[in-house]
Amino acid sequence: QVHLVESGGGLVQAGGSLRLSCTASGGTFSSYRMGWFRQAPGKEREFVAVISWNYERTAYADSVRGRTTISRDNAKNTVYLQMNSLKPEDTAVYYCAADRRTTGPLGSTAVAYDYWGQGTQVTVSS
Repeated sequence: QVHLVESGGGLVQAGGSLRLSCTASGGTFSSYRMGWFRQAPGKEREFVAVISWNYERTAYADSVRGRTTISRDNAKNTVYLQMNSLKPEDTAVYYCAADRRTTGPLGSTAVAYDYWGQGTQVTVSS
């Protein structure tokens, strides 16, 4: 069983930056695709970004592309989400997730992911 723990959330002013971290235990982190999703109150969970197991491929939601960078450190079993130029509409609970698939397109839907963290709150004030 894979256990994912997010950290780094908080309150930030619009235009500011945050770096979220997600550390995994159990399983084989270095073989998983790792994604970030977010869920705002009253809204469905939405895809933010994903990175392949070998760092070579990434994908981003249109809403964050150009402001956000996903990265990982397999030696530390950790995936990161660097968010810049934050907007109030970025306010949500952010979740990391692990996808055990090793082939095919990077997943941008929640059903593609096998393991989830408990989430970390990001609040952007205007």
